[in-house]
Formats: sequence, C-alpha cells, structure tokens
Amino acid sequence: MDIIPPRGIIPRGLLGCRDDTAILISGDHVSDLFAPDGGWRVRILDLSGGAQDNIVEEIGGFPTLMQANAFARRYVRDSVERCRAPGMTTKDVLEAWFAFGEDAEVVDAGEAGWKSAAELGQFVDHRAGAEERDWRSIDPRRDHADDDEFDE
Repeated sequence: MDIIPPRGIIPRGLLGCRDDTAILISGDHVSDLFAPDGGWRVRILDLSGGAQDNIVEEIGGFPTLMQANAFARRYVRDSVERCRAPGMTTKDVLEAWFAFGEDAEVVDAGEAGWKSAAELGQFVDHRAGAEERDWRSIDPRRDHADDDEFDE
C-alpha cells in the first residue's frame, strides 16, 4: 500500500533541523521523510585525519530523516564535549574539536540533512546536558544488539 501524504508544508523543525524553513511536500511523495532502502545513513568523520578519507564508519538503518538528523546532532554534540576540558576557552574547545573530534553527516539528505556548521558555535559556547549528548539511545545498532540477546 502506497502512502500518499497531503500536499502542504512541514516545518523543518519537525525533521530535526533547527531553522524555521519548511520542506514542500508534493502529492505523490515525501522524499525527505521516507527512508531510502536500508534506511538513512549517518557518516562519522574523524577530524584528526586518522582514517582514510576521514570516514570512520557509516551507520545505517535510521527509519526517518528526523532520527538520522537527531543522531548526527547528538553525536557531534558529544564529540565537542569530549574535547572540552576545564579552563578551556571557547576558541580552545573549537580548536580541540577540529584537531581531535568527530563530525557527522546524513548521507544523501541534501539540504534537509543536519549540518554541524549550523550549530557548532552554539555547541562550543554552551555545555551540553546528558540528553543532548545521548546518541546511544537512538543508535539503530542498539536495536539489533537487543535482538541478538534474545536469540541466545
């Protein structure tokens, strides 16, 4: 059964993006909401240059773009906090993140995908709470790990 959404506009904030722009929905598809085959993928990039092409891994299986965007955002938020040490200035934190941190991007999401550049300044200026950093709770690999426990 094909799901055909109504024509209209969805505020981008509902998709996990921070700005107030919107995504147009046509009457025959919602390409920004429904996942490609295998789900949306988030690419983790090693900013220290320790990995080939800076790619550490790709995490697949996100059923919605909103979940992929949220995961990427939390992953980077956590990476920034792991680079923060007591007494560091915001400039020091930013330099440490660019030298040792990890970035994340939603693969093939185009303009609808979350971008660290949009929020990096805010991340550096303000410490994150535990929930803002908790990418593990929305990691789709977690669901598969739980399945493996029941198979034993």
